[in-house]
Amino acid sequence: MNANTLVQKLWNYCNVLRDDGMSYGDYVEQLTYRLFLKMADERSRPPYRQPTPSRLCTRGPSC
Repeated sequence: MNANTLVQKLWNYCNVLRDDGMSYGDYVEQLTYRLFLKMADERSRPPYRQPTPSRLCTRGPSC
């Protein structure tokens, strides 16, 4: 996926959320969270194979 395609997808999501009545701040928050989850997912797959944030802590509740 190239940068222009990604930008267009983000604007499409923004338009859908705005049309549903979300404020600018709310949909920026939602899209930021989705991008974070997408990046975490991609980094857990080959060729990166990095542990996801939930797998980083193995010491129990003290993490």
